[in-house]
Amino acid sequence: MSLLERFTLKDNVALVTGAGKGIGKAIALAYAEAGASVVCAARTLADVETVAEQIRRQGGQAIAISCDVNDADQRDAAVAAAVEAFGKLTHLVNNAGGGGPNSPMKLSWEEFDSSMHFNVTSAYHLIQLAAPHMIEAGQGNIINITSGAARYIQRNFSRYAAAKAALTHLSKMLAQDFAPAIRINAIAPGPIMTDALAGVMTDEIRQIMETNTPLRCLGEVEDIAAAALYLATPASKWVTGKVIEVDGGAESSVFPT
Repeated sequence: MSLLERFTLKDNVALVTGAGKGIGKAIALAYAEAGASVVCAARTLADVETVAEQIRRQGGQAIAISCDVNDADQRDAAVAAAVEAFGKLTHLVNNAGGGGPNSPMKLSWEEFDSSMHFNVTSAYHLIQLAAPHMIEAGQGNIINITSGAARYIQRNFSRYAAAKAALTHLSKMLAQDFAPAIRINAIAPGPIMTDALAGVMTDEIRQIMETNTPLRCLGEVEDIAAAALYLATPASKWVTGKVIEVDGGAESSVFPT
């Protein structure tokens, strides 16, 4: 196999959560371009239908599934839909998740618990659901999208950072449990120019963030998709239980303080 042939996903089937926009959309498109059949899942069906249609127009195979990862039945249905549509499931990207800043004296424990469920428990359950199909297929690859916030020490981010730190460590622990049948890795993005970030961006904020980033620019969704493609393909066949930090070289938060 040549070097470039190692970056193929031909004959694979991938389920990508949060695939309607941003990082999830970019990963779904990248996997399809590499030859995978893709199940695009997100809460807003119209968003993932647009992504799936884009894949099909480009000659790939894709279906769209409405899935709120907070709902156990919908998680189960998404995995079942992938197997029903394409006969197997070999790849899972746990991308759905998120959370903003918080005051520890104002955020209720119920809201904190909900954030852990959204970012960590949902991923854990999807891995449980997907793993038997991957073992049956004779190959398996799982990527969890965490965050640079998981390792930054900063004020007012206890909810999000704790959840992503838990997801990061969960990835490492489960990689040991499922090896050698399934490889599990994580990607920790820094600030990526998604629609969500663009909504709060000003010229002043962007200048500060770029100045605080060693590579002097913010990331793009394709930067994360490229890392996800590497971790999904035979190019990374000897990598499991690791976290790839795609953050422009930042070792602390680049947001204005």
